[in-house]
Amino acid sequence: MPKERGHKVIVSNRKARHDYSILDTYEAGLVLVGTEVKSLREGRASLADAFATVDDGEVWLRNVHIPEYVQGTWTNHTPRRTRKLLLHRQEIERLIGKTKESGLSLVPLSMYFKDGKVKVEIALAKGKKSYDKRQDISKRDAERTISRALGRALKGRYND
Repeated sequence: MPKERGHKVIVSNRKARHDYSILDTYEAGLVLVGTEVKSLREGRASLADAFATVDDGEVWLRNVHIPEYVQGTWTNHTPRRTRKLLLHRQEIERLIGKTKESGLSLVPLSMYFKDGKVKVEIALAKGKKSYDKRQDISKRDAERTISRALGRALKGRYND
C-alpha cells in the first residue's frame, strides 16, 4: 500500500479567528487510539468548545469531540477524552511562559492529516472584546465593497 502524501483538513475552527486575535501558531502531533483515527478518516470531529492547557510540562487538548467509530467494538474510545499534544521541549517552555501572561490562551484552529499523521494547529491567542469584533466586521465589509466597485470599474460598468 502506498504511503499517504499531502494535506487533508478534517475540521477547522472558524469561530476561533472571530473570537480571538491570533498571536502565534504551532503545529502539534496528537496521541490517539485506533478508533479515533478511523473516525477522523470519516471526517467526523468538532473543535467547537476545544482548548489546550499546559499541565506539568505537557500540553493537553481538552473538549475535542471525536465521535465513536461506528464499526468499533468494546475497544471504542470515549468521545471527549483529554488528548496529549506532541510538541518540542522548547515550544512547550515558550508556551508555558506565554500562557502565564494574563489573557493569553491556547486555541485549536484546525485538525488535519499530514502525510498520514493527524496534526493539530494550535494558536496562542488573546480574546477579543465585542467592539474589536465589530471593527473587524466593518473593515471586512468596507474592503468587500471597495473590491466590488474596483471590479465594476475595471469592467466598465461603474454607475455612480
